[in-house]
Amino acid sequence: MMIDKKRAIKHQYRISERTLWITAILFGALGLFIGMKNFRHKTKHALFKYGLPILSVLELGIVLYVLNV
Repeated sequence: MMIDKKRAIKHQYRISERTLWITAILFGALGLFIGMKNFRHKTKHALFKYGLPILSVLELGIVLYVLNV
């Protein structure tokens, strides 16, 4: 999020939302959510605003399930 935010400010080539979502799906949702809040980036996009917290909870549930098995 920090890199994409800096690129946005400088009007440079950006990281695609698809790439951000792939990163989130590969167990990075919590980190992207924290980055989104810290750098105030993508906070107005409903898909990120609500999707990242939901995905974070799902990923946490998967990790807890795997650790209990």
